[in-house]
Amino acid sequence: MRRNMFYALALAVSLFSCQQQATPTTEQAKVTQTKVYYPGKGDNWEKKQPEQLGMDAALLQQAVEWAKTQETTQIEKDFSTQKEIFGEPLGPLPTTRANTNGIIIKDGYIVAEWGDTKAADPTYSVAKSFLSTILGLTIDRGMIQSINDPVAKYVKDGGYDTEQNSKVNWEHHARQTSEWEGEMWGKKYDFVGKEAFGRGERKPRELQEPGSFYEYNDVRINRFALSLLRLWEKPLPEVLEDEIMDPIDASETWKWVPYRNSIVEINGKQMPSVSGGTRWGGGLWISARDEARFGYLFLRNGRWKNKQILSEKWVKEATTSRGPVGPDYGYLWWLNTEGKAWPDAPTTSYAALGAGQNTVWVDPEHDIVIVWRWHNGNPNELIKRVLTAVKK
Repeated sequence: MRRNMFYALALAVSLFSCQQQATPTTEQAKVTQTKVYYPGKGDNWEKKQPEQLGMDAALLQQAVEWAKTQETTQIEKDFSTQKEIFGEPLGPLPTTRANTNGIIIKDGYIVAEWGDTKAADPTYSVAKSFLSTILGLTIDRGMIQSINDPVAKYVKDGGYDTEQNSKVNWEHHARQTSEWEGEMWGKKYDFVGKEAFGRGERKPRELQEPGSFYEYNDVRINRFALSLLRLWEKPLPEVLEDEIMDPIDASETWKWVPYRNSIVEINGKQMPSVSGGTRWGGGLWISARDEARFGYLFLRNGRWKNKQILSEKWVKEATTSRGPVGPDYGYLWWLNTEGKAWPDAPTTSYAALGAGQNTVWVDPEHDIVIVWRWHNGNPNELIKRVLTAVKK
């Protein structure tokens, strides 16, 4: 049913033009795994009192009360500032969004929750970490032999034919160092033009060698998404649904909305190519609860109950620093290896981040996942308050 709904939406739009917890790979680990809690389907997610899991309830509640006061001032509730901030939209936006909301998971259980955590809102660049996960699945399945292979070895649609683009490999895309040159869905790679890019307009600069220069660039990420679509030969929302979201018992409310013009033909069929954010509308619309499940999948090193959904190897590689080019960044995941992103957090923690602010923070050391949406605060300010509640 979801698939039919998605196709209907895609066609309608087009018409409008760390210390990691061990994964049970040994007999001893399999025994340990039986003690790990996983939530059931839908709202069947057990809650526990903080004291049951070694947390100070009063301090945790103080953290939550503080978080409730941090409503975002970046994205208006009716998305009326979207064009001013990001430029001319290419896809739809909701008429409204939820207020700031969040959920805290400790040892797999809900210990705190506030606001409307079931609202399926745009999550902006958190979608990039979902794209990274699809790349991981692609490599796990052997569809790509090496992340260092040139994309042109697999994708023959003309997007990698130039001398510059022929050097781009999959890791470059996942590290945002591709320096891919071109246009995607009416937006050029260089972000020059106030109408197209709003406040995100940039000054012209010379292209660098792929792999040598970091730039946060949604045009290139959208090229990456199209390349993954070419490999899978089915819409990425279907890949995500079949391979990740259904296995982790996510809700039926999330959707990955394409632009009105991001429809391509593959094997004689019209298919939507989705984006890595909501900068120009569309994007991944999802609830805090479903994002918590996604974060918890990573906390458990790609395992859900008795199934290894995503390889432990990929989880580790995706959340490992790849310097020296660029910030403390893995494969479309933000890291804390240098302790600069969240000074009060473990250096093993990492997060998916999006405008708004939208945050999915994973802490293997304390077995915690925090999802915090539509906030105006520095994630570190909430993180340090939550970790203060963890009894030593």
